[in-house]
Amino acid sequence: MHWIVPRDAFQLLTPESNLATYRFNTGVARHHFCPRCGVAPFYIPRSDPDKIDVNVRCLEGIDVARLRIEKFDGRNWESAFRARETLRSRKE
Repeated sequence: MHWIVPRDAFQLLTPESNLATYRFNTGVARHHFCPRCGVAPFYIPRSDPDKIDVNVRCLEGIDVARLRIEKFDGRNWESAFRARETLRSRKE
């Protein structure tokens, strides 16, 4: 469950040196994770490299069952991203 936020709205409470980073394919996205337990709390997305994509399940005090979910096609993310941007521009 992803929540994309501006970088200035993100506060990392754990020292970044305690995390590991994984890059694949184009190397643009940076997936940060705990090397001890494997949980992936956030990453820098290829689609929005100026933002942080937070794993909502890693946030305290969030009732995930109460969130409005927007489905996103991760398998075909380039076309899904273009469709999302088109929809956003129509709303503006």
